Amino acid sequence: MEIIMNPVAYVHNSRKEMKDDNWGSVVSEVELTDELNESALQGIEDFSHLEIIFYFDKVSDDKIQYEARHPRNNLNFPKVGIFSQRGKNRPNKLGVTTVELIEHTGKKLVVKGLDAIDGTPIIDIKPVMKEFLPKNEIRQANWSINLMKNYWK
Repeated sequence: MEIIMNPVAYVHNSRKEMKDDNWGSVVSEVELTDELNESALQGIEDFSHLEIIFYFDKVSDDKIQYEARHPRNNLNFPKVGIFSQRGKNRPNKLGVTTVELIEHTGKKLVVKGLDAIDGTPIIDIKPVMKEFLPKNEIRQANWSINLMKNYWK
């Protein structure tokens, strides 16, 4: 089966390189493509947060991970499958991040907390609704807590 998708928007920000940490202060502009009308964003300002689904277009195919590995190639972390981590070298190169919506004007959104570099294609934008958030306490591996210490600084 072949799935064909076109970007709905692109990221504009100061981050030009893929780096693992220090995304907390990055403010990004997400601008809809020419094919989409600004009415596609109508009402979005009523939401405080958005889910941004994006494509890691700068990850080369030879870097894709299909098996277990140490996150960030750090031998202090256990070997876990690519679907047990959020690394960029995923088989379908998809990323998803919950961001804070700062501003909406026309075809542009200003968001905080998007860990995608300048020029990254956006596949979809969804409002965050409480009803879709986990109902129970979130549990995660101890190694991931250590890995994420500096991610949002």
